[in-house]
Amino acid sequence: MAGIVGYGAYIPRNRIKVEEIAKVWGADAPSYKKGLMLEEKSVPSPDQDTITMSVEASKNALRRAGIDPREIGAIYVGSESHPYAVKPSGTVLAEALNATPEVHTADLEFACKAGTEGMFIALSLVQAAAVKYGLAVGADTSQGAPGDALEYSAAAGAAAFIFGQDKLIAEILHTYSYTTDTPDFWRREYQYYPQHGGRFTGDPAYFTHILGAARGIMAKAGMKPADFQYVIFHQPNGKFPLRAGEILGFSRKQIDPGWLVPKLGNTYSGSSPLGLTATLDIAKAGDMILLVSYGSGAGSDGFIFRVTERIDEVRNLAPRTRDMLDKNKAYLDYGVYAKYRRKIRKAK
Repeated sequence: MAGIVGYGAYIPRNRIKVEEIAKVWGADAPSYKKGLMLEEKSVPSPDQDTITMSVEASKNALRRAGIDPREIGAIYVGSESHPYAVKPSGTVLAEALNATPEVHTADLEFACKAGTEGMFIALSLVQAAAVKYGLAVGADTSQGAPGDALEYSAAAGAAAFIFGQDKLIAEILHTYSYTTDTPDFWRREYQYYPQHGGRFTGDPAYFTHILGAARGIMAKAGMKPADFQYVIFHQPNGKFPLRAGEILGFSRKQIDPGWLVPKLGNTYSGSSPLGLTATLDIAKAGDMILLVSYGSGAGSDGFIFRVTERIDEVRNLAPRTRDMLDKNKAYLDYGVYAKYRRKIRKAK
């Protein structure tokens, strides 16, 4: 049996409210707040990027795991906002954790499911006994073009998970993947902002894959929605995960603990992984958790976890996700936000 040995999260303290963005572009803030259930989003400071957030989340995971970082044999960072086009984020993270030099690293990209992509690979290496422990991180400093609908939700955050075969806080019972070539969201080389297919991103993309993966893994496990205490879906906005849960037969109570997007935004590769950290913060021994990610392009990864009694021993060894979400916030106006996100660029 393999599973999660330690987990950690990191969320920047800066926030910008939906009304502040809408005011600049003459948009209807209530439509975003009511229609997409968005209130505000996290914003990284100028000295924060995917690597710095990955380091903080991974240190929190190590605190809960209680292992020597030199025992980590593989480190994977999933993101669509790696700070370098040619230079891995994983090597910097490994060095910062003192996990080098005997470690395999790689940077992963699969839009919003790059984080669970790393989880899938790290877990597989542990199950194959190729490494003792594997670390997977989903992190993003997401970008949305000025005035675009994505600007209201594209946020920042990181979630890290250490996988092993001992000291488990959550056993992984089943995994599943559902993948097609569905081009709903993309960014070509040298383009600063991504593009998306508007309403095409809903039913043909997000819902087809989320529902397909959820139904597939439950059929594989011989389980139904009532068998789970918690379910976590990718959270591009507040509306989509609730609708997916309703279609599948889950209750709002099962979805709520990992439902962070109204006050956090869409952290892309860190979205569903951050939902899992928030859920582990409150889950009890024996609880069953279903996680289904989504990445444009397109695909979904599914995981079924069973929480162990060790969760109570490690939960408070690092900051809880909800505390990072709700406490010590600093609100920005649009001018400072645009400066921090480098939206104002000099002509060459």
